[in-house]
Amino acid sequence: MTSPLALSPAHRATLSTFGAEAQPLLSVEDALADLPLVRAIAARHSYRPIGPFYPGLRAPVSDAIAMPLVEPLLPTMRDAFGLAAEPRYFECYLSLVTLAPADLAPIQRLPHFDGVEPGRIAVLLYLSDDMAGGTAFYRQRATGFESVDAARFDAYRTALDAGTARHGLPEAAYIGDSSPLFERTFKVDGAAGRMIAYRGNTLHCAAPHEGFVPDADPRVGRLTLNLFLKA
Repeated sequence: MTSPLALSPAHRATLSTFGAEAQPLLSVEDALADLPLVRAIAARHSYRPIGPFYPGLRAPVSDAIAMPLVEPLLPTMRDAFGLAAEPRYFECYLSLVTLAPADLAPIQRLPHFDGVEPGRIAVLLYLSDDMAGGTAFYRQRATGFESVDAARFDAYRTALDAGTARHGLPEAAYIGDSSPLFERTFKVDGAAGRMIAYRGNTLHCAAPHEGFVPDADPRVGRLTLNLFLKA
């Protein structure tokens, strides 16, 4: 049976870089042949909190369903991200943002990274239209880091602790263009059907639009597919 997430034959892929570190970004337009079908299937899933960091609810997606979305692009990812081999499935979720800005925990008000391994690749597919929002990438002001690997981790944490001690915890809001601790370097608009892939150790965060009001109904809320790969 063909996965509803199979990459559309009409997709358009482009490679670019962002930030002072020239981090690779793979962007794919029209990634799905039938976006309404995928959204209808997603609406039938059961969502629940998974972990303390994501500001909403998630539903796991198996490798058999998720990997057809990226299999034709794996050689491109290997070359673009300088991997020794094609990346493989690690985990995947349908993700629904359900927390209002005022309800965010302190850790959710900051950019994050998915892991320190340079071979961890994050693939993000926008299933609802979020053109005014999307995903933003950041630089830590104190260190200049736009990504955090194992060698940088201690310096990053030390600077973060010092920064919060000096400036206090960030206000209860999704981080915007700038803060005392971080500055935005790049933003991807969340067009429905757009897919992006980037190194998971880059500093990034969801960027809901101004005035964002969350909705726990996957048919109308901010819904994405988050696929994580490892080489």
